[in-house]
Amino acid sequence: MRILGGKRIARVVTTIFWMILLGMGLLQVVFIGTVIALENRSPGKTVAWLIVLTLLPLLGFLLYLAAGRNARKEKLFRHKHMKGGKLESIVEKQLRQMTEDQVLLGYGVQQKKRLVRLSLNNSLSPLTSNNRFEVLTDGKQKFQVLFEELEKAQDHIHLMYYIFKDDGIGQETRKLLLRKKQEGVEVRVMVDGLGSHKTSKQFFQEMRDAGIEVAVFFPVKFPYVTSRLNFRNHRKIVVIDGRVGLLGGMNIGDEYLSRDPKLGYWRDTHLLVRGESVQLMQKTFLNDWYFVTKQKITADKYYPKPEQVGDMLVQIVPSGPDAEFDSIRQIFFTACATAEKRIYLQTAYFIPDDSIIMALKMAALSGVDVRVIVQGVPEYRVTYWATRSYFTELLDAGVKIYQYEKGILHTKVLIIDDEVASLGSANFDIRSFLLNFEIGAFLYNKEFADRLERDFRMDLENSRLVEKDVYKSRPLKDKLRESGARLLSPLL
Repeated sequence: MRILGGKRIARVVTTIFWMILLGMGLLQVVFIGTVIALENRSPGKTVAWLIVLTLLPLLGFLLYLAAGRNARKEKLFRHKHMKGGKLESIVEKQLRQMTEDQVLLGYGVQQKKRLVRLSLNNSLSPLTSNNRFEVLTDGKQKFQVLFEELEKAQDHIHLMYYIFKDDGIGQETRKLLLRKKQEGVEVRVMVDGLGSHKTSKQFFQEMRDAGIEVAVFFPVKFPYVTSRLNFRNHRKIVVIDGRVGLLGGMNIGDEYLSRDPKLGYWRDTHLLVRGESVQLMQKTFLNDWYFVTKQKITADKYYPKPEQVGDMLVQIVPSGPDAEFDSIRQIFFTACATAEKRIYLQTAYFIPDDSIIMALKMAALSGVDVRVIVQGVPEYRVTYWATRSYFTELLDAGVKIYQYEKGILHTKVLIIDDEVASLGSANFDIRSFLLNFEIGAFLYNKEFADRLERDFRMDLENSRLVEKDVYKSRPLKDKLRESGARLLSPLL
């Protein structure tokens, strides 16, 4: 009887335990679900989180704490930007010129006047004309040019990367920066806390010990991980003496030189920048530096009057969760929606929202030549399968999709018609549009667009065209992978 009584008590205790656990799980779903709903996220993202919380109560709760909380951006980034400067007056003047329908800074801009006006309004990005750009189509070119320009530095070096690794090229870069510091050059380095979290603290401490200023954007450590994991600084910016700059898709790591045997060949694109637009890159860097360090750096020497170097029209557009508008997403949408001849797009991660999908489909259905090159060799499997989930509706609309098969495709290039090209750090994905701090160069120059188009067509030769009939006959397991990855994509 005692044994039976003990078993009955054990069953009662077990039942009570599971009832309590179930009750806590339901309360968790209701409470966090209400919080998510009140944040007014997109319906897809809200539903995705609710499914995760329902199916994986405890794990879902931890995931939400780590990556799901959308901290109040207004409070978090209230004091991110330095006040003052000449930028606002320049933008106001250019907007007034366009309102009066004057020709703005030369022939060709009128054809894409809406894009220029949009960038002026949503990101305070003035149009500059005294610029010269050089396209760097792989890691070898990028690091060769980077090191050459760093060697020439006389006053200051400002360097910002999402990833700065302690590997071969990382150590070479640090060695050069240490030497320039010994020569009397000011050196400031900023890295992202998540992107560079695997790099040892000692690696950066040796820079600090030598007098280099190092800042980490939102370090990933408890308890800050709960509210700041989502907002990452994905920009890649180098400014040298306020006259020369680099931006694009490449971080600092051996894989960008195709030295990682697991990843193989790495296809990427970067830009060497000279002229007025470097000042906009400088302003972006110093705003981010101010946000992290509270150091207000505004001396005139950081904004020297540029020499006459060229005649390229360009807008440098920063975008991020600190801004009132989703700048780069709006510009990408408008560029695609107003295209008349062609849209050529290369992106590492293609997980767009409904508006971007609609713009691409409308363009293709109206006769625009729309071609998209995405990864054929997956860097991350979830994003790879999520990308494929968009193929059907795009193929049905007449979009030509290619999968790059020579190696890892990491470049981020958009070419519109004959005169507009974009290159920067932003992918065509939700994270780049809404959560990351990004930067892009939007150029209005036929020769430059032609230069990028040559690279695009060369990449087509190393890509496989996705045939609609073949794709639609793919096995069920692939369809399930795509559907599952797409369901998770709002969380990525």
